Amino acid sequence: MTHPGIQVPDQLAKEGELASGELFELLSEHGHEQVLFTHEPSCGYRGIIAIHDTALGPALGGTRFWSYESDMEAVVDVLRLSRGMSFKAAVAGLNLGGGKSVIIGDNRRQDREMIMRAHGRAVESLGGRYITAEDVGTSVEDMDFVHMETDWVVGIAGRSGDPSPVTAYGVFRGIKACAQRRYGSDRLSGRTVAVQGAGHVGHHLAAYLVEDGAHVVITDIDADRAQQAVDELGCEGVGPDEIYDVDGDIFAPCALGAILNEETIPRLRVDIVAGAANNQLASEADDDRLAERGILFAPDYVINAGGLINVYSELVSWSLERSKRKAGEIYTTLLQIFELAEERGITNAEAADELAERRIDRVARLHRSRV
Repeated sequence: MTHPGIQVPDQLAKEGELASGELFELLSEHGHEQVLFTHEPSCGYRGIIAIHDTALGPALGGTRFWSYESDMEAVVDVLRLSRGMSFKAAVAGLNLGGGKSVIIGDNRRQDREMIMRAHGRAVESLGGRYITAEDVGTSVEDMDFVHMETDWVVGIAGRSGDPSPVTAYGVFRGIKACAQRRYGSDRLSGRTVAVQGAGHVGHHLAAYLVEDGAHVVITDIDADRAQQAVDELGCEGVGPDEIYDVDGDIFAPCALGAILNEETIPRLRVDIVAGAANNQLASEADDDRLAERGILFAPDYVINAGGLINVYSELVSWSLERSKRKAGEIYTTLLQIFELAEERGITNAEAADELAERRIDRVARLHRSRV
């Protein structure tokens, strides 16, 4: 996420513990509605589910399985991520709230059925206020186990399928919006786009870009994946660290987060940064660093919302084509954000947050007026 994260008191950060009063203070700081702590000693399950806001609809967000250094770190992570999901759904124009869950433990363990079924029972206990899906450290197979205990899960086998094509299409449309803003035309023919990450999303994105006439320079820490894009799509391959120095027009991060920082931003030789990776900015200061260099930045949770749109399609029975059309609306959403940022004299990331908060507030007011 590019907006300010959850702030943790210094003493808590040092001690790694949360007193009850301090916990509620964290919840109220960004308006979280509910946090559920669950434990099943028979299988070692320790889970936290955070519901940030349900003004737009049930909270949706994936389940992250991670070995946190402390319980406090897990709490802060789930609060930050759930708030981010509220903003992503709101800006994408979906009738969803924001939620997230974390399972504390070693995600390399193989005996996962009981852990995931225990998590499914925790999700079920919320009665549909929270809907889960796969995330870092979990898989489609894990969600099948969760589904044994609850229907409030999306992204399971045989439903919406691989979200990569929809995500990539939304990013492609977002890149064209950025080009329209910067160059006065959204034509990418003759433009050079540096794509960092040749995984499922990166490969699909590169295909869209090449089809539109762009010259694509691509890299990946897995050399075979990058070579596949070179062989199949005619991209130009470079080493993982060389991607920051490509003399081009657009940089599209589609791999790890926190890659835009005080060391990499000065190396960029592009006009636009727009890609699928989550949490691209290492810190709030990096948003300003891009602006100071005159680089147009597409907030990551706006441009990569195609994945969320894809799983939302399960809930509303959309076809793949309708999901792609919805992801295509990222184009107009980004143009609105750029205009708002210019009007208000704020960064694009701040404008995206404001647009999200505005939609949540308006729908909440509409609901209150019905009472």
